[in-house]
Amino acid sequence: MSAHPQLSFDELTTTEETPLHEVTFVVVDLETTGGDRTADAVTEIGAVKVRGGEVLGEFATLVDPGRDIPPAVVSITGITEAMVADAPGFDSVLPAFLEFSRGAVLVAHNAPFDVGFLRANCERLGLRWPKPRVVDTARLARRVLTRDETPNHKLATLARVLHARTVPVHRALDDARATVDVLHSLLERVGPLGVRTLEDLLDHLPDVTPHQRRKRGLADDLPNAPGVYLFRGPNDEVLYVGTATDLRRRVRQYFTAGERRGRIKEMVALAQRVDHVRCAHPLEAEVRELRLLAAHQPRYNRRSKFPQRAWWVVLTDEPFPRLSITRKPGGLGPFGSRRAAADAVEALHAASAVRRCTERIPARNPRGRPCALHELGRCGAPCAGHQSAAEYEPEVIAVRDLIGGRDDTLLRRLRAELDRLSAAQRFEDAAAHRDRLAALVRSLDRGQHLAALAAVPELVAARPDGRGGWHLAVIRHGRLAAAGGARRGVPPMPVVDALQASAETVIADAGPLHGAPVDEVRVVHRWLTTGGTRMVRCSLPWSEPAGSAGAWRTWLEKALTGRTPYAGVD
Repeated sequence: MSAHPQLSFDELTTTEETPLHEVTFVVVDLETTGGDRTADAVTEIGAVKVRGGEVLGEFATLVDPGRDIPPAVVSITGITEAMVADAPGFDSVLPAFLEFSRGAVLVAHNAPFDVGFLRANCERLGLRWPKPRVVDTARLARRVLTRDETPNHKLATLARVLHARTVPVHRALDDARATVDVLHSLLERVGPLGVRTLEDLLDHLPDVTPHQRRKRGLADDLPNAPGVYLFRGPNDEVLYVGTATDLRRRVRQYFTAGERRGRIKEMVALAQRVDHVRCAHPLEAEVRELRLLAAHQPRYNRRSKFPQRAWWVVLTDEPFPRLSITRKPGGLGPFGSRRAAADAVEALHAASAVRRCTERIPARNPRGRPCALHELGRCGAPCAGHQSAAEYEPEVIAVRDLIGGRDDTLLRRLRAELDRLSAAQRFEDAAAHRDRLAALVRSLDRGQHLAALAAVPELVAARPDGRGGWHLAVIRHGRLAAAGGARRGVPPMPVVDALQASAETVIADAGPLHGAPVDEVRVVHRWLTTGGTRMVRCSLPWSEPAGSAGAWRTWLEKALTGRTPYAGVD
């Protein structure tokens, strides 16, 4: 695929890191009746909003806890029940604080305590917890200050050691003001260590090993742009492949204490360098990742390394065809496992009289013996000459038409059996039959909409980039042939023309997906059908047959949610 014609490539807006002097911090402190966030309550909240060393505002109020304040707590904070008797409840205070701190980074000393109380009260009051990023000054102090500099990391001790202008006295606003001074002093200490952005600070907080810290340099030359990254080992082998909307930021996360996956930590220890491929937009990154996984099969990736390992259900090429499970694309599929394919075969056998035996039956003078299925009326016994090829053919045509989306007679047979079982109050049998039918409908629908996309020789689509421009893609037979973008203010059609002219040539192969990898067609189809993507050009109509399983989606949704065991097609 070609990315050269995209006019917005070099100017594509990316997720840049935020310099610390531009970050808005809200430093918060709570006083409570105790340490249990579910049983105890808040008695006071104080917060200071700062940015670039300047105080932007303060928030402080006593809070009626709605319960007694233990004497031991009164002796520490000096907050008595008489002081909070006329104070507002936390149900009115918390929404006001959430508005005050909206969009800011929360800072607290021993943050799990304060943030834990805030989050628990959001849950209790049915408020949405905004999931802010959090900086814990106690944790930061442990990373920055040596034992020679401070005997402990209590707020009062740090305020004294770092010469805070406010002395903490276990009152919320005073303690918040003291924490602001502690925060600024600690930020001055980490600046010389290369911590200049919020992302640097959050990465610096976890306690990482010296080896991890040295490896962070592998991300230094990566751009803050979308793309694919490749970790390479000592012999230049590809160890791991991944995608990111911000390459530099994502790769740096592998070198923090937040990365706890054993296999990935082992991979990082082996890594010698990180290569990258910058991409026009996330679709191109996803497709390139899939192709690189298939090409390199890196041992530390678990998914999508073997794109040709899907299973398919096909009709054999013989006078009396039967259903067979194969790796070769064709017929019904794709299936992620052989078991799923076998379940589909079982459903098709239940709906049709296609033979189940595996012997090869000659077109003339068959000399086999009828099996028990013939006696049960479920097989015409062509093996014994009781059924000619012409008499057998309608069942084969019914299966082919079902898979091809031309006729859903077999699905209606299965639904009729479901109705019969339910009417007979054989509910366990009906549930099992429903699940078998639902699995068949789902696999048919998936295969048919992927095949419909792969049948289109060329399709050009545009998706809003969220900044007034467009992400553009040229799709040929289900594969991404070119990717680009037109930023806001750039006419998109000349970019489309250039992308089509330089796009990869895709030669269609045999099979329902015309040779396209299953995972790639899935990714492309998802991108085309979500996010407001629009069709720009299409060489042939992109459509599914009228008799496809798509007509059964309403039934399938009801079946999967268990609302009804045998609802019909609307």
